[in-house]
Amino acid sequence: QLQLVESGGGLVQPGGSLRLSCAASGFTFSNYAMSWYRQAPGKERELVASITGAGASTYYVDSLKGRFTISRDNGKNTMYLQMNNLKPEDTAVYYCKQLGGGYWGKGTLVTVSS
Repeated sequence: QLQLVESGGGLVQPGGSLRLSCAASGFTFSNYAMSWYRQAPGKERELVASITGAGASTYYVDSLKGRFTISRDNGKNTMYLQMNNLKPEDTAVYYCKQLGGGYWGKGTLVTVSS
């Protein structure tokens, strides 16, 4: 069955970096655009970035442009989110989502704190 499994979260100091991964299975990965979302404590889930099936086009929320980079490796059925210069306000559970079918992973927690 379809699965999306996020990994790579953890505790990082302000200014640090993390790379999140979303491993996909159960569907033809390259046929679907994908997105990263995040949900901070007490806040609604929000879009972070999206990428087309072939990876040729990307979209970022304006406030995150320049710090976050979305990418994918269709040969490995995996999507990535490189996060640099992390700030405490980036603390959230990060989710990947398959667009079209609307499937979600269970999320990975990122905590930015000194």
